[in-house]
Amino acid sequence: MSEHKATIDWKRETPDFAYQTYNRDHDWAFDAGVTIRASAAPAYLGSESCVDPEEAFVASLSSCHMLTFLAVAARRKYVVDAYHDEAVGVLDKDAGGRLAITRVTLTPQVSFSGEKTPSPEELRQLHDQAHHACFIANSVKTEVVVEPQ
Repeated sequence: MSEHKATIDWKRETPDFAYQTYNRDHDWAFDAGVTIRASAAPAYLGSESCVDPEEAFVASLSSCHMLTFLAVAARRKYVVDAYHDEAVGVLDKDAGGRLAITRVTLTPQVSFSGEKTPSPEELRQLHDQAHHACFIANSVKTEVVVEPQ
């Protein structure tokens, strides 16, 4: 078992606190000393130059899948040279009528080298195993679809 922490800091930078005018920008600080400037999505009056929680959620799923895939591939003695994913999350109403990221599609493109490279079926199995072992995917109710490229 392990704990994972993030510190979120926000301060009002506007003279008033009205929905249309209060600032959304804030900081996410992590144990490694990394701080990321975040905001609401632009559709919710946030800054386009910051990461928004919806993007971070999609990135978290993609990153977890990749890291788990790399571990699975290494254990099976495949040599992965590159991994690229352009993940997309869809914000929509869920079955209860609430806004939620209802679907995240991962489209990983993986390059291998060495004497042993996976067949298309073996690649699908690697992604399937990675998906089912991904901590983040196992933690959410969002449908996560993996479509290897």
